Amino acid sequence: MKPMRLSIIGFGAVGQGVARALINKLDELKKSGIDLKVVAISDSHGSCINPKGIDLEAALQRKVETGSVATSKISSIEVIKNVEHELMIDVTPTNIDDGEPGLSYILEAFKKGLHVVTSNKGPLALKYGELCHEAKKNRVQFRFEATVGGAMPILNLAKDALAGNRIIGIEGILNGTCNYILSRMFEEGLPYKHVLGEAQELGIAETDPTYDVEGIDTACKLVILANSIFGMDVTYDDVEITGITKITAEALMLAGAEGMVIKLIGEVRDGDDAILCVAPRLVPKSHPLVVGGTLNVALLKTDMAGPISVTGRGAGSLETASAILSDVIAIYKSSS
Repeated sequence: MKPMRLSIIGFGAVGQGVARALINKLDELKKSGIDLKVVAISDSHGSCINPKGIDLEAALQRKVETGSVATSKISSIEVIKNVEHELMIDVTPTNIDDGEPGLSYILEAFKKGLHVVTSNKGPLALKYGELCHEAKKNRVQFRFEATVGGAMPILNLAKDALAGNRIIGIEGILNGTCNYILSRMFEEGLPYKHVLGEAQELGIAETDPTYDVEGIDTACKLVILANSIFGMDVTYDDVEITGITKITAEALMLAGAEGMVIKLIGEVRDGDDAILCVAPRLVPKSHPLVVGGTLNVALLKTDMAGPISVTGRGAGSLETASAILSDVIAIYKSSS
């Protein structure tokens, strides 16, 4: 059993979730013949590095006490270039303007011959084709299940479990914040601003909720689905986007009286009736896409298996870490 050495680039909520997931699962994984060792962790202040393996409990504690995991000023890009390891986990924040800094980290990792697992949507929404080309050129694996559905396995479901099927279209609720807001507005008859404030107090919505409520987050996920499952060549700029900020409690009540609800739906479909859009839609209350709270759901329409729906938590540090860990394990198994 040969160990695979990992770096974690970015140590915010998701990076810390990855560390906790590894602490909880390392012994179980070893019993299954999977030996993973984190040799470097970086955040915006610097890095901690140990070729023999980092004490993850101590790293988490240091982050809580000092605000940083760093024990040196070594930067993330220096870790990628100079620390001996096989796989980089990029969990830096999404930036839809230029994809940085994650884009540069991923490209540098490919040059170094590192496999990459990422939860960062920005680089994929802007440079999907270039990233896949560079990964292939450098003969490394590039996996990104966590970018779309958090713990909800859409990419691996479509590519592995439904292999042999043609995916005709995918539609779904891909943003838990919007689903929480619309669900609460519908259930309680509350106005948008009131529920948004409530969501911010609960930590469900960011202080600046623009990415979520304007549909940008869902659009990025659609681009990743379109390129990776349908083989399209699209970017964020190709998506028609309408957010939820103009939805009123009165509109939701009128929909309810007709047996409908309003949900923010992202849809991608290829072919003569191609579509790539995010918009609020009326959905029958009994439809598989109607889920409440912060849940995400996707409905995959296939040529042989028919419609397949999958539901799960689309956000959360440990939930996202579960998707990252599944990608790491898949790379470990295929590399052994």
